[in-house]
Amino acid sequence: MALDPKAVGQEGTPAERAWTTRDTLLYALGVGCGVDDLQFTFEKNQLVLPTFAVIVGMGGIPFDKVGSFNFAMLVHGEQAIEVFGPIPPAGKVVTTGRVASMFDKGKAGVVTFETDSKDAETGELRFRNRMTVFIRGAGGFGGDPGPKSEPFQAPSRKPDHEVTYQTSRDQALIYRLSGDMNPLHADPELAKAVGFPAPILHGLCTYGFTGRALLSALCKNDVARFRSMEGRFSKPVYPGEAVTVKMWVDGSSAVFQTVNPKGDIVLDQGRFGFQG
Repeated sequence: MALDPKAVGQEGTPAERAWTTRDTLLYALGVGCGVDDLQFTFEKNQLVLPTFAVIVGMGGIPFDKVGSFNFAMLVHGEQAIEVFGPIPPAGKVVTTGRVASMFDKGKAGVVTFETDSKDAETGELRFRNRMTVFIRGAGGFGGDPGPKSEPFQAPSRKPDHEVTYQTSRDQALIYRLSGDMNPLHADPELAKAVGFPAPILHGLCTYGFTGRALLSALCKNDVARFRSMEGRFSKPVYPGEAVTVKMWVDGSSAVFQTVNPKGDIVLDQGRFGFQG
């Protein structure tokens, strides 16, 4: 089995994805919204959380073009989104994915995919996703080792904003209904078999909680002001734990970290762009 660096630049087959108000409401519940967030959880004058882009904008990814590898060794490492205006409560997009980069890290291969999602009727670009995966055991294929990562360090000053949300014990069971049915997030026996004491929360659920905090603190829940968000998954969250998002603002951008109750960073190297 080996990754193929010639795959860089190749595109996948465009994929169409439609969604309804039920889907966007369910997503909001999956990332912790409730009766205090009726603009996202009730269809009257409904708004859509911008991070919903990770649910409907990840189609057409050309996994079949990158070579052969064991999917069980794939770890979702980083996620970034750009949104180009409010997402409608119901809609349809056509998404095209491509292999953006592939690096050989020796013991692992690192592959980044990018997707563009365009409105199926107007052709307008609605959102863009960038996903980086680490594939353990897939390095050593003779590819480019890639640039050295610039060290990320949060500012030494006190955060400009901190927002804490409590996840529920059944959070993963709700979130998985938006599409990621991996049993790792529901089956206690499977979780223990792969080294976790209990089922873990989806990384993209943590990402959604973080996006809510950024939207609330920096955009006053005005979805039209939300521009971009990226971060690296560094540690799992367990359903029932609280997550705290720390933000340091610089004009119309911010850096952030999300931590668990012990202070461990669970989403790192966060960068957020918004309309000031």
